[in-house]
Amino acid sequence: MLRLPAIPWTTAAPLLAVMALVLAWGREPSIPAALVLGVFLAAAVLAAVHHAEVVAHRVGEPFGSLVLAVAVTVIEVGLIVSLMVSGGEGTASLARDTVFAAVMITCNGIVGLSLMVRTVGGRVAVFNAEGTGGALATVATLATVSLVLPTFTTSTPGPVFSPVQLAFAAVASIALYGVFVVTQTVRHRHYFLPITAEGVVVGAGEHAAPPTTRAALLSLGMLLVSLVAVVGLAKTESPAVEAAVTAAGLPHSVVGVVIALLVLLPETLAAVRAARRDRVQISLNLALGSAMASIGLTIPTIAVASLWLEGPLLLGLGATHMVLLALTVAVGILTVVPGRATMLQSGVHLVLLACFLFLAVSP
Repeated sequence: MLRLPAIPWTTAAPLLAVMALVLAWGREPSIPAALVLGVFLAAAVLAAVHHAEVVAHRVGEPFGSLVLAVAVTVIEVGLIVSLMVSGGEGTASLARDTVFAAVMITCNGIVGLSLMVRTVGGRVAVFNAEGTGGALATVATLATVSLVLPTFTTSTPGPVFSPVQLAFAAVASIALYGVFVVTQTVRHRHYFLPITAEGVVVGAGEHAAPPTTRAALLSLGMLLVSLVAVVGLAKTESPAVEAAVTAAGLPHSVVGVVIALLVLLPETLAAVRAARRDRVQISLNLALGSAMASIGLTIPTIAVASLWLEGPLLLGLGATHMVLLALTVAVGILTVVPGRATMLQSGVHLVLLACFLFLAVSP
C-alpha cells in the first residue's frame, strides 16, 4: 500500500486556517462557528511562532525579530486600511486606537511578560542597554509625534493633523524607522544581540545547525500564510467580538483592543519562548520593534489612504491615554538604563498594561 508522506502540523495548520478564513470571509459567524474559527486562529498563531523561529535561526539576530515584527505589522496595516475603507462606526479613530493599543501591549505586556518569565525564582534578566535604550527612544518619539502632537496643533480643530502636518508626520515616521532599521541591522548590530551576565554577546542558536536555505524559504512562506490567517480570522471574529462588547455596554474602542491582542499573539509567544531560553534581548527586540513598526508603517500608510478616505482622521490621544503613554516611557527608561531587571520591573509593566485594559473597559 502506498503511504503518503505525513504533513507536519506546522504546515497543515496555516493551510487549514486559510481554508477556514476563505469559507468564513464576508459572513458573520454564529457562536459555534466563532469558537471553531478561534481554534484555527490559535493553531495559526502557534505555527507562525514556529516558522518565525526557523527563519530567525537561519538569518540570525536581530534580523529574525525584524522579520516577524514587520510581517505582522504590514498585514495589520492592511487590515486597518481595509476596515477604514469599508467605513462604519469608530473608523475615524480606528488607526489611533489600534496603534496605541499595540504600543501599550508591546511595551508593557510583552516586555513585562518576558521579564517575568525570565526572573521567576529570583533570577535577573540581562540585556543590552544601548540597543534597547535606542529602540525605546525611537518608540517614544514616534508615539509623541503621531499620537500626542495632533491633540495640541491649532491648524485644524480637534485631535487631527492638517494635510501638510500629516504628510510631515508620515515622512518623519518612515525616515526615523528606516534609520533605526539600519542601526539595528548594519551599523550597530551587536547592540541588539543577546548577552550574558558578564556582557559577552552570545548567538541566538549556537548549539544547533541552522536550517537549509530551502527550509528557511519554506518557513518564510508559511510564516506569511500563518500571519494572513491570524489577521484575517481576527477580522472575521470582530463582528462576534463587537456584538459581545455592545451587549456588555462597553466602549466601541474595546473591539480594537481585542483585535490588537489577537494580532500580537505570535510576537507575544515568540518573545516568551526567547525569554525562557535566556534570550531577553530578543524578547525586547520583538516588543519594541513591533511598537515601532506599528507606528512607523501605519501613519505613512494612513496618510496615503487619507487621499480617498472620507471623514476626519482622529489621531490625537485623550488626556488619560497621554498619561499612560508618558508613564510607560518613564518606566521603560528606568527598566532599560541598568541593563538588567528583576521581577519588580516586570510587575510594574504588567500593572501598567492592566491599567490600560481596565480604563479601556471603564473609561
